[in-house]
Amino acid sequence: MSLYQNSYNENEVYTTPSEIIEFMYCQRFTYFMKCLGIRQYEEKRYKVAKGKNIHVDKSNTNVNYVRKKINGISKYINVYLISKKLGFKGIVDEIYQLTDGNLAPLDYKYAEYSERDFLTYKMQMALYSLLIEDIYKSKVEKMFLVYFRSNNLIKELQFDEGTKEKAIEAVKDYKKVMMGYYPGATKYRARCIDCCYRNICNK
Repeated sequence: MSLYQNSYNENEVYTTPSEIIEFMYCQRFTYFMKCLGIRQYEEKRYKVAKGKNIHVDKSNTNVNYVRKKINGISKYINVYLISKKLGFKGIVDEIYQLTDGNLAPLDYKYAEYSERDFLTYKMQMALYSLLIEDIYKSKVEKMFLVYFRSNNLIKELQFDEGTKEKAIEAVKDYKKVMMGYYPGATKYRARCIDCCYRNICNK
């Protein structure tokens, strides 16, 4: 099978999975920063919160190694995906072709496994899966995360209809705010404590 990418036009604007996840953390943060163009010198709250999400340096890994335990038969490394239909793009660490004929994204995390971060990573992988299904017209049912600081623990995630619907809804909500819709504040008040937009948001 030959993988390919959609043609890229530098004049077109694409969203990334990271921006969607940041938006889900706090929709108003995205509104103030991207719609109103209000920038402050403080570090972004979300980027501080996810600081440990650093990718593993895989430059010295065996690029020909295929994980048989996940039923992989071949893989593609650092795949740059662009979807005009979805309007976003991203780079997947690895895309596996599985024995059942489906494709599956695999991403490395320089982190220990935790349920809290797992939910964020799951959405990121779901967005990658949307890209893969749209571009390669191949079904995605499984997604994989490798936690480097948990002895390379591999977690298998299901890309079921519920997960797919949540990812699609997140993209729709993001586009709505980008059109000027003023979103509600996050219900998790702890996220507001050191947010650089706290004062104007409260008003």
